[in-house]
Amino acid sequence: MGKPLVTTDVLTNAIRVACRAPSLHNSQPWHWTIDGAVAHLFLDKNRVLPAHDHSGREALLACGAVLDHLRVAMAAAGWDANIERYPNPNNTLHLATIEFSPISFVTEGHRRRADAILLRRTDRLPFAEPADWPAVEAQLRRFDATEYVRLDVIADDLRPELAQASRLTESLRFYDSYYHEELQWWTAPFEMREGIPRGMLPTAAESDRVAIGRSFPVSHDEHNRRSAYGDDRSKVVVLSTYDDDRASVLRCGETLSAVLLNATVSGLATCTLSHITELRASRDIVAYLIDRVALPQLLIRVGSAPKMENPPPATPRRPLTEVLDVKPR
Repeated sequence: MGKPLVTTDVLTNAIRVACRAPSLHNSQPWHWTIDGAVAHLFLDKNRVLPAHDHSGREALLACGAVLDHLRVAMAAAGWDANIERYPNPNNTLHLATIEFSPISFVTEGHRRRADAILLRRTDRLPFAEPADWPAVEAQLRRFDATEYVRLDVIADDLRPELAQASRLTESLRFYDSYYHEELQWWTAPFEMREGIPRGMLPTAAESDRVAIGRSFPVSHDEHNRRSAYGDDRSKVVVLSTYDDDRASVLRCGETLSAVLLNATVSGLATCTLSHITELRASRDIVAYLIDRVALPQLLIRVGSAPKMENPPPATPRRPLTEVLDVKPR
């Protein structure tokens, strides 16, 4: 008797959930194919943002995150994901082939991590310091796969230098029309299935209290949410690799997913920061701050948000018909 095979419906539902993964400006640079009981993940090169991400590194990070999200969603459905990364050396857009085998028992931990996919939001507002940070940090370091990815936490007394790196990035791009045009497009108020809705961007007053955030188009809204929090007091996690090889960057995206979901399970708010690593000058500053012979790929703010505050709405996603092809059995 052959081993049981996962059904197309289960795979389709898991991919729908996995596509809640974060990506640069919600660009969603992935494409899926279901072939029988096997899923294939591809990079959609047409959705790489050239002014922000000329090497395609951030698109690969997003694809790593969506790959790990699929693994988490399938585990909650009772299936273990067996991932082969870059299965075709002649096709660098084919990022992974995933086969599945049954899990003997689905734990509450499996379910909570899958639930975190739908609960997680990118929160660009100021955070309070995360409660019980030593315990949270210990949990996050469980996903520090030292062979490929390194996790560091920026010391609080080095935050001014990190803010300097953020300002340097902005100053180097101040006259970059191509960058600002691209940024405006992905934050346009009329788009309903991709990009960042204007209502989810911080106002000028809110941005001033997050010294290391990306500068987005200024909102004319006068809100100053979380004013009682003062300046942002989040912890800043850095994910680095030892090279910029495609496979390493993809795995770093998987670690990004694991860190974000674990923080969400712990009741904490998160915000990824990639602008500081987009340019060599500011990326070098981050590398110096963590004192590692490694290449910073991105940063994550982790902190506490008000429990009674209404969570921000979920960002839009492209229809599944645009990101998934199902081959006949």
